[in-house]
Amino acid sequence: MPSGLPQGAFVAKTVIAVDGPAGSGKSSVSRAAARALGFGYQDTGAAYRALAWHALQQGVDLDDAAAVVASWDTFDYSIGTDPDDTFVRVGDTDVTEAIRTPEVTAAVAHIAKLPEVREKLVQLFRQVMRKADAQGIITEGRDITTVVAPDAEVRILLTADESVRMARRSAEVTTQSAAETSAALARRDAADAKVVDFMNAADGVTTLDSTDLDFDQTVQAVVDLARAATH
Repeated sequence: MPSGLPQGAFVAKTVIAVDGPAGSGKSSVSRAAARALGFGYQDTGAAYRALAWHALQQGVDLDDAAAVVASWDTFDYSIGTDPDDTFVRVGDTDVTEAIRTPEVTAAVAHIAKLPEVREKLVQLFRQVMRKADAQGIITEGRDITTVVAPDAEVRILLTADESVRMARRSAEVTTQSAAETSAALARRDAADAKVVDFMNAADGVTTLDSTDLDFDQTVQAVVDLARAATH
């Protein structure tokens, strides 16, 4: 689903790009900030998960890079960008909940490490931003501030100490033990670190460390950065 946008370009609306490691709160904070701003919201990680789910459904060997890339040809993806009505669909199937299972989480690393897949998804993310109805959109995920939306009005690296991130992710995942959740988070960070630097802010990117902030304070910090840049 290429967007037709030139490399490095994106839509003529306010874009807030939020990057950061797993468990940093990117999704929940970005959704809440989008709601406060009246913006749309895009969870780019959902697309990686949805493609992983699709590949699993198709019986694709995840160790076969060519087969994983080929599964893109039958990947009919859609996402709701209203922060109050988010959904993820593959074809006619609502996979909003299905893509959060441990099985899909384990498969995502096989998807995310492939440059060809990442390139296709970058174009997909830009297409979603272009088509969103709101006057602005918060797009969050890995390499958003540097690859997907390098010209965003606001670019934020949301991070926290590793122990805090693991505790937060463990509280979100009820189907695994704390140890299993922490191990999965560490594996995901290690795998993604091979293809993108999500721990260090690039030039022009604001680091927001939420280690000592509660959820509402973190959301407010994102809202404040957005309003300062757009007013």
